[in-house]
Amino acid sequence: MPATILATKLYLPPPRPNAVLRPRLLDLLNDGLAANHRLTLISAPAGYGKTALVSAWVASSHRPTAWLSLDEADSDPTRFLSYLIAALQTVAPQVGTGLANVLSSPQPPSTEAILTALLNELAAVPDPFTLVLDDYHVLDSSAVDAALAFLIDHLPPHLHLVLTTREDPRLPLPRYRARGQLTELRAADLRFSPPEAANYLNQVMGLNLSPEDIAALETRTEGWIAGLQLAALSLQGHQDAAGFIQSFTGSHRFVLDYLVEEVLQRQPAGVQRFLLRTSLLDQMCGPLCDAVLRDPSLSAQETLEHLERANLFIVPLDQERRWYRYHHLFGAFLRQRLQAQAASSPADPALPELHLRASQWYEENGSRDQAIRHALAAGDFAQAADLVELAMPAMRRTGQDATLLGWLQALPDEVVRCRPVLSAGYAGALLAAGQPLAAEARLRDAEQWLDAPAGTDQQPTDAAGKRVVVDQEQLRRTPGIIALIRAGQALARGDLPETVRHARRALEFAPDDDHLMRGGAQSQLGLAAWTQGDLETARRMTADGMANVRLAGHISTAIGCAIVLADVQTAQGRLREAMGTYEQALRWATAPGAPVLRGAADMHVGLSSLLYEHNDLEAARQHLLASQSLGHLAEQAQNPYRWCAAMARLRQASGDFDGALDLLDQAERQYDSGFCPNVRPLATRKVRVWLAQGRLEQALDWTHQQGLSASDDDLTYLREFDHLTLARVLLVRHLRNPGGGALGEATGLLERLLLAAEEGDRTGSLIQILVLLAMAHQARGALPAALAPLQRALTLAEPEGYVRTFLDEGPGMKQLLRHAAARGVAPNYAGRLLAAFDTDQPTSAAQPLIEPLSERELEVLRLVAQGLSNREIGQRLFLALDTVKGHNRRIFGKLQVKSRTEAIARAGELGLLGAGDRSPRPSPPR
Repeated sequence: MPATILATKLYLPPPRPNAVLRPRLLDLLNDGLAANHRLTLISAPAGYGKTALVSAWVASSHRPTAWLSLDEADSDPTRFLSYLIAALQTVAPQVGTGLANVLSSPQPPSTEAILTALLNELAAVPDPFTLVLDDYHVLDSSAVDAALAFLIDHLPPHLHLVLTTREDPRLPLPRYRARGQLTELRAADLRFSPPEAANYLNQVMGLNLSPEDIAALETRTEGWIAGLQLAALSLQGHQDAAGFIQSFTGSHRFVLDYLVEEVLQRQPAGVQRFLLRTSLLDQMCGPLCDAVLRDPSLSAQETLEHLERANLFIVPLDQERRWYRYHHLFGAFLRQRLQAQAASSPADPALPELHLRASQWYEENGSRDQAIRHALAAGDFAQAADLVELAMPAMRRTGQDATLLGWLQALPDEVVRCRPVLSAGYAGALLAAGQPLAAEARLRDAEQWLDAPAGTDQQPTDAAGKRVVVDQEQLRRTPGIIALIRAGQALARGDLPETVRHARRALEFAPDDDHLMRGGAQSQLGLAAWTQGDLETARRMTADGMANVRLAGHISTAIGCAIVLADVQTAQGRLREAMGTYEQALRWATAPGAPVLRGAADMHVGLSSLLYEHNDLEAARQHLLASQSLGHLAEQAQNPYRWCAAMARLRQASGDFDGALDLLDQAERQYDSGFCPNVRPLATRKVRVWLAQGRLEQALDWTHQQGLSASDDDLTYLREFDHLTLARVLLVRHLRNPGGGALGEATGLLERLLLAAEEGDRTGSLIQILVLLAMAHQARGALPAALAPLQRALTLAEPEGYVRTFLDEGPGMKQLLRHAAARGVAPNYAGRLLAAFDTDQPTSAAQPLIEPLSERELEVLRLVAQGLSNREIGQRLFLALDTVKGHNRRIFGKLQVKSRTEAIARAGELGLLGAGDRSPRPSPPR
């Protein structure tokens, strides 16, 4: 988020006092509003009065309006969102108050997540209002386009959006038209009609032209308002108006060039100089213009006020008349002329000198981003590089990586290469932008200077070939930063030895009090150890890393570490420790009196997973709902897929296998590893659901596609989940074909997996493997052999309260537990698990059907009875349409009916519907 919001970008331009009234256009705008159109698009070339029209409409409507005047810098998504929120707060001050900190965080949530939270807050604003985004064409960012499209798609009904632009935005306009959501005004609408042109030329400008002259001028300018305005200014003082108008020929550009020349040349020399030299400024105020011009003979503030009174294409940006800007078209041509004049008049201050003066003024007045822009425009790359180097820490803290990268890319290589701090920062920005190869070159640039002999440091100069450092504190940290970036690169490409080597190197560089660097390095070592299956090292390093980054004050980063730590503890079978880790991090994230921090939502998902294992399904569900209610702003990037995967387990436990698969599909689409090893692939989790559905052939196809075999030698930790799933597939295959040899393959594989888990001290894995091994021995009728691994599994699982690991194995495990209890094997624990089995089938027992309906099928059936269409049911239950149809087919099959009507009648006969389930309206045809 920008350090400061430039308030003048948010001011509504006041209507011009002598503006031509345009009731036909105001009616069009009001009609669109009355029709509840979401968007009004005013798209036309420069000079068609777009801003003036909207300004007049806003003034006449008396409807609260938020206004944002866009500029090129708003192409940065973070900056765009910051200004968007600031604009909305001019109408609804409470909106987005919690988002500023989020946008300022080093790793803010996705744009969609931020907009979702913002839209939820906007929906609570009681009164209707309008949001105007002026000059949208200056933005060149697909990310901002996508953000705007998302915003439009989800606008609350009381918010109306107006876009003014010179070119059509990259938005799905055809869809908006087809849905009746769009009001459009284009050049043909905006051009002055002959009566409007006559009103403007004679009434506003006082030219007293004949109807013939007006018609001729209107024809030549094609109603182009800026052209008419320029022509009218040129006509003032001309005796032969008809002759002047007749001389108007050529393209619009030619006419504009001519009029600019005519208008400009008619101004006093001092005003001309002022116009030309201040045209390089995006926005102007008196002190800034004075600093750029350095002309003691005039007052810039008085000149600005004169320009406004003279209608010389200057737009006031605030009510106090402090800040102004030129009409964009006029300003562009002034700059063109300034460049030509600078080339032909060496005595005048060179254009770079003017930019440099502007840069200095902005730097002195605390606007480093504008100072950098003008330094770059001045070609003073050394100065720009100095400023960028000083700005980098703040830019990183506020997440403006795109803007930072743009500045760095504007600097010549020779300027960057002699600056180790800047080069390292460049590498970090490139890595963040997904350009690791380019990052590597910048890292090498930085490294070559770190080995320079002592005493070669130079103060910032343009001397080529010498090391330049502005921020000495960052120079001290640069070797460690380079090592951390290299460790991150290595981890991303799966090169664990290099990850470890660079992370350890970062630790060597980090002094004891650099908690952030030490914590970052330790966390990377923890991730590397986790990926290798060395869980104890992973637990220890991650815990140390979490503590250090917390000491550094990076609480959200510490919460991210807590997720890793709890995952590792869970894999070690330390469920209670993992619970404590999540609870502690949740307290950090939700400290009283402070905004909820990013990561709080993830803690609820983690707690839900542990509660699922403890078979407290309702508490698990409540934590997922709590996670959802916190919104995307409170979550890490990985939370969406983790949430879906956790909810999928609950759906599967309720017998809703299709719902579980839908959620796992969603999880796959949202998967983001975040450098964590993918130890439980989502595709493999789907295979386990297929097995529960009896889809063995599909599961076998998966094993073939994965190249899995019971004789695999590669029994690494990363493939353990796949191999355990393969063992399950083989066990099911044995049930289908007892003589096929699958049971032996499964048993052999499990025994080898057991040895690997024992060597890795992975208690969580051991419990799962032992349970499956018991099931395998049971399948071949070897009860004593089955009870041995079961007894060991129970011994390991009881202290940590495992339940679902046993329940999810179904009736076979229940039978084994009865045998265990009868033989005095962990009798109390086995008894509790058997009791859990007895209460785990709540939906099917009371149904007088051969094949009972699942909980989800009952849910769908009740909505069918209420008259909802398949699409409505899908929307209500967050299911795909095909999934709803699949539920219907199975419901019809189990009820032995052929239609919805018959299904409702049959369900009523069987008592499957409550008193309020039936709808008076007929069930719609499907």
